[in-house]
Amino acid sequence: MNQSELYLMMTITDREKMQGFIRLFKDKGLETHFLSIGHGTAQERYLRLLALNETEKMVCLTVVTGRKWLEVKKAMNVRMRIDIPGVGIACVMPLASVAGKRELQFLAAGQDFRVGEEQTLKGTEQELLIVIGKQGYSEQIMDAARKAGAGGGTVIHARGTGQEKAEQFLGISLASEKDIILIVAPTEKKKEMMQAILHDAGPETPAGAIVFSLPVTDTAGMTLRPQTEELEEEDLAAGEGNTPAEPSAKS
Repeated sequence: MNQSELYLMMTITDREKMQGFIRLFKDKGLETHFLSIGHGTAQERYLRLLALNETEKMVCLTVVTGRKWLEVKKAMNVRMRIDIPGVGIACVMPLASVAGKRELQFLAAGQDFRVGEEQTLKGTEQELLIVIGKQGYSEQIMDAARKAGAGGGTVIHARGTGQEKAEQFLGISLASEKDIILIVAPTEKKKEMMQAILHDAGPETPAGAIVFSLPVTDTAGMTLRPQTEELEEEDLAAGEGNTPAEPSAKS
């Protein structure tokens, strides 16, 4: 892990415990988060094994540097006892890219990070675009993404914190209610999609969207070839199926 590069930290815990984690993050200088309600799906025997209860969960997304993650991880072990089964889990994933310099500063929230080459994993053909916009503007965001070739996305309702940072870095006031749109995109198209989202639904529009991406190692159930290529092959196959059979040679 590079201590000066950026990662997306995901923390999952019971709803009543999340405020304790948020206070810990704030004490460590992290004030910008995106929170969403979730529900666990573990089978009862695993819940007993891990000493977990079937309770409402909260998911917290925060951008951290590698250095800050090590600091926060240690604090979660000491203060929150996250190593005890049933308290929660936290993990980090490398950021591949962030669209816009101001948006990058907003997400990093004053952390000391290094700007370098995009963190693209070798052989990565897909990336996960994470778009965070004002609630109710998901269609506007998806329309912008579709213009650049996106097929579809998944919307999660969330709540944002650290809105004073948004005014400082983005020059706008953002409502706390958010829509998080998840879009899996081909790596070669992701830059065009991110730019389209910023242009049509970015911070200077009513949607107020910011977008960043994570590398995707592998996918299933996704067609990587352009749709036009598939249609051409289908037409060709249909044409071949309709070709009259040649008469058999008579002996």
